[in-house]
Amino acid sequence: MFQKLMAKMQNEEGQGLVEYALIIALIAIICIAGLNLLAPQINATLGAIATAITPG
Repeated sequence: MFQKLMAKMQNEEGQGLVEYALIIALIAIICIAGLNLLAPQINATLGAIATAITPG
């Protein structure tokens, strides 16, 4: 019985899943921060394109 308990404690599948979740969360935070920093330039570029293709 003790050996079964030790085997369950050594199972690291859940740990790997948590690590992947943390990596994905970190990547998402970095992407959101990057988009927030680049938002004014993106908005200006898209505005210039919209003005250039608008007839009139």
